[in-house]
Amino acid sequence: MGTRPVRTYAGRMLADRRRFSFSFDGRKATLKRVHRASESYELSVDGVAQSVVSLTDARLLSWPYVQHIARAIDAAAAPGAPVFAVHLGAGAMALPRYVAVTRAGSPQLVVEFERELCEAVLAALPLPEAADIAVAYGDARALAETGSGLEREWRGAEVTVVDLWDAATIRAHVASLEFYRLVAGRSAPEGLVAVNLLDGHPFEYARAQAATLREVFADVAVVTDFDPDDAEGPLGNVVVLASGGAVAVAAHPELFGDEKPFVLHGAALDAWIGDARVLTDADGVDSPDIDDPRWA
Repeated sequence: MGTRPVRTYAGRMLADRRRFSFSFDGRKATLKRVHRASESYELSVDGVAQSVVSLTDARLLSWPYVQHIARAIDAAAAPGAPVFAVHLGAGAMALPRYVAVTRAGSPQLVVEFERELCEAVLAALPLPEAADIAVAYGDARALAETGSGLEREWRGAEVTVVDLWDAATIRAHVASLEFYRLVAGRSAPEGLVAVNLLDGHPFEYARAQAATLREVFADVAVVTDFDPDDAEGPLGNVVVLASGGAVAVAAHPELFGDEKPFVLHGAALDAWIGDARVLTDADGVDSPDIDDPRWA
């Protein structure tokens, strides 16, 4: 079931201009064209980039962390086979678009908190015509708890992407042990869960997230583009992959391509997590401040 665009004026504005902005809930969102040939557009909210999508080829993924999640999805099932994918937070929907064209016929569910923003983006950047994507609006934690008010039943997800950013912050209630148990309960027994984080050395938050996911899932791996042991390393994306079975891509790092990221799995991941604490509803924390001077 495709999602019907509701703000056709936005699409006309993109056709006439390479950039436009709109306001929602006291915030400012901007869509700007970043590559003409591929008709690629970047969505930002309050100056923080959220997503980049191509209108001509959804397989073009601009950001490394999105590419890493895509490779993990590629490895999770036979090439081209449809999967039930759930996206908790989706920006301009780069990964739902990717799944729609690489795994035709895949039923997908997107959960978004900001309805006004999502509808404006979809009007400006329409989904592929054949995409079977249902969109639900609301808090991902609340919907995971009740499963009510969804156009598509959320059960047996073979892929779940957790990309729940409130501008530049991940809130504690969607990054706790209790939340991940809810996600696991709505996943297929060997389904893939991919969590996008932002952190830097000494990775206190990312290590705690990996420790938390390891309490819930049988197999966990961490993927990042910078050396996690580099004390001078910058702030950057950290992807935590988890599964009730095995994280398939972790056993085949060649799938990440020539410029392979750092992949922590098994004993290497155990050593990296160390004594990091499991985050619960009682003592969880929001993600680190991206303006912290230690990462400047």
